[in-house]
Amino acid sequence: MGTTYKKIEYVCYANHNVMAKVYLSIGGNLGDREQYITSARDAIASRIGTIKKSSSIFESEPWGFESDQNFLNQVLVVETSLSPAAIMLEISYIESKLGRERTGKGYSSRTMDIDVLFYDHLILYTPELIVPHKQLHKRRFIIEPLKEIAPDYIHPLFSITISEIALTCSDTSKVWKYEPINV
Repeated sequence: MGTTYKKIEYVCYANHNVMAKVYLSIGGNLGDREQYITSARDAIASRIGTIKKSSSIFESEPWGFESDQNFLNQVLVVETSLSPAAIMLEISYIESKLGRERTGKGYSSRTMDIDVLFYDHLILYTPELIVPHKQLHKRRFIIEPLKEIAPDYIHPLFSITISEIALTCSDTSKVWKYEPINV
């Protein structure tokens, strides 16, 4: 089974003329959250590919841990010639440049987190990356912005649309469109 994924990876590397559509989730809850979203978008456009579509910015309660600070999240559709492995390297670089510190102790507050949700309709399972994202159907803070820009996208493993996933999502945490406070 690992060989199949390596072959897929190789094909993605070998054919730089073929553009893939990648769905990325970006977000964080530390510092100037709006500026981090803007900086992440700029870095993604510069290092990964062309942003073709973006959701509204959503605010949400922390998921999987306690924090006084809510998250801001956004989903982007990016057209790229990079392979999944190359995207992961770029994501690591961008997160690091934006002050992300990994503690290795589960979920925690962060300046920026970038996740690959989908890479075309690829199904990939490696130690570095699982595509589609293995938790997206359980996270309302991902489902709501994803539903806004791709309601009819069919999840490659579940064979149902994002709108249908939203209807069955058991996550009860609050997610709402972000309204910046103008001072």
